[in-house]
Amino acid sequence: MSKYGKIRIKLAELIEKKGISKNKLSHKAEMERTQINNYCKNNITRLDTDVLARICTVLECQISDLLEFVPDEE
Repeated sequence: MSKYGKIRIKLAELIEKKGISKNKLSHKAEMERTQINNYCKNNITRLDTDVLARICTVLECQISDLLEFVPDEE
């Protein structure tokens, strides 16, 4: 982890909480299933605001429900 902390994507938790499948989310948000898997596994290096907006719209959530800042533990 860098000295600045990191952004954690909480998509996997949101999908479970909302009771929606990854396939349904990918269809409604017009995303590839592999892209959703990468977001669920926090394998994203650059966030796409359009993608985040689509996820928030489909899951009816706020950006703060999806992203979390984790400070560095020095």
